[in-house]
Amino acid sequence: MPQTLAPPAPAPTGASTPGAAPDPELRALAERHGLTVSGARPSLPEYVRRLWQRRHFIRSFAGAKLTAQYSQAKLGQLWQVVTPLLNALVYYLIFGLLIGTNRNVDDYIPFLVTGVFIFTFTQSSVLAGTRAISGNLGLVRALHFPRACLPISFCLMQLQQLLMSMGVLIAILLASGQLPGWSWLLVVPALVLQFVFNTGLAMVMARLGSKTPDLAQLMPFIMRTWMYASGVMYSMSAVTAGKHVPTVVQVLLDLNPAAVYIDLMRFALIDSFHAQQLPPHVWALAGGWALVMGAVGFVYFWKAEERYGRG
Repeated sequence: MPQTLAPPAPAPTGASTPGAAPDPELRALAERHGLTVSGARPSLPEYVRRLWQRRHFIRSFAGAKLTAQYSQAKLGQLWQVVTPLLNALVYYLIFGLLIGTNRNVDDYIPFLVTGVFIFTFTQSSVLAGTRAISGNLGLVRALHFPRACLPISFCLMQLQQLLMSMGVLIAILLASGQLPGWSWLLVVPALVLQFVFNTGLAMVMARLGSKTPDLAQLMPFIMRTWMYASGVMYSMSAVTAGKHVPTVVQVLLDLNPAAVYIDLMRFALIDSFHAQQLPPHVWALAGGWALVMGAVGFVYFWKAEERYGRG
């Protein structure tokens, strides 16, 4: 005789089917015992607390990445210093000698080298931040940790590179006749503010880069344009002097955060800049950019915490 299939047994009371909403009693039980949804975004204070707990991982990850970056090169970590020096040499030959921008700037070599080193700090942080998530998907998918650890680590790595390069920068300043003074102490707060700004911007780029990996291919062109608008190789005031510059363009040039941090470092390190009265609003701009970009970048990155590594 043909066999008939028995109807499925009814689900027991309180059981939930796949894809269905959790039973209210089970939800209440989970909340009572502190259970949360796997991969859910924590609150902002809790996120900050978890980041602080992993501060040693952030520092170790940055150090490991810094060591591995030049592990295959014969000069090793000397490239951290050689690369910006070669860039400064190329810019000096083209802009200083061929174009003649050195005639409009006192102490042109310290002026140029300081601009190259400081802008490279921001440029490298942004480029590394763009790939912070998309370039480390294996780590993101395998381990559970606050994803902000990655862009922060890469920015810390760039800061370590800059600090190693500062010895060469100081040697060039001394060889150019610049004498140490009390103003050199201003380097510390200027670098702190720039690091906070770089980290916030890197977090913005990390979230955007996680959704659009092709952004990493576009960023070098954007950063090069930003460099030309930041007065790295020439004095922006000398370039715009006597020319009709639209008000909007002039305001954007004055508010340019890269130019602000470069000006602070030049004022701190170069004697000829001491003769010029640094406008008080420059420090206010530096602090404002650090505060706004640091806070906005952190919150913007945190908002997508549960989506990193998916898809």
